[in-house]
Amino acid sequence: MFKKSLIAGAVIATLGVSGTAFADDAASPWTFTGNIGLYSQYVFRGLTQTNEKPAYQGGFDFSYNFGPASFYLGTWGSNITWLTDSLQYTSSSLESDWYGGFRGNFGKSDFTYDVGYLYYWYPGEVLPIFGEKGDTQEVYAQLGYKWITAKYSYGVGNSYFAVRDADGTWYLNLTATVPLWDSGFTATAHWGDQKYTGTDNRLPIVSTLGTCTSNDDCFSYTDWLVGVSYDMSKLSKGLSGVTFGVNYTNTDAKDVGYTNIFNRNIGKDEWTFYLSKAL
Repeated sequence: MFKKSLIAGAVIATLGVSGTAFADDAASPWTFTGNIGLYSQYVFRGLTQTNEKPAYQGGFDFSYNFGPASFYLGTWGSNITWLTDSLQYTSSSLESDWYGGFRGNFGKSDFTYDVGYLYYWYPGEVLPIFGEKGDTQEVYAQLGYKWITAKYSYGVGNSYFAVRDADGTWYLNLTATVPLWDSGFTATAHWGDQKYTGTDNRLPIVSTLGTCTSNDDCFSYTDWLVGVSYDMSKLSKGLSGVTFGVNYTNTDAKDVGYTNIFNRNIGKDEWTFYLSKAL
């Protein structure tokens, strides 16, 4: 499974909540996995998407293993508020992600790869003139070795998360996910670099929060995360597939680019607690 956000990627995927395969035969190449989760907030690439309010999330993946690799398709969704909080939409409360790609191992080694396409869909009413649609397209490539992954995501299309003239914007992230022996605990550390290109025609921004004249100047930033999760099946077999976790995230996002209508920089330090279940 793949998800845009760091939290979906670093929490659901890298923290091991990938779902349970459903098939008529254990040897079948067809699998279907799902997950649901309750989060104290939704944080994506270090930015709170719900203004520190709770988020309800879930998705499912379908995959087919054809020997050297697997082809997969999936979808994932969450409630959001960031598009209305930043005055891009007059009404918007949903993020719906759709993705597909190929993944596998290099031969019989522990080196892995994952390449694919991801579409972020934000239905709702865009604010006339000033507002911009949040819909975003990315192609991505990931390399991994055991508990370490590196992924590069490249923006396709003129608009990138409601920033105009941003074709070619990219995001690079490095993640380490380490099981702590047989304790049921898993530790995660992450670093990401979001690099914007182009110049939105709504710039420059000149305010008491600062001045910026380009997308890079306004919106580029780095983010980082540390977290720990616990496999609840260690407490009871009846809790199989249930994970409890906590993450701390922070960024160097500029106030001028990321302060919402509640006068909060959505990239400042955040704690996120969650309970998720593989279906």
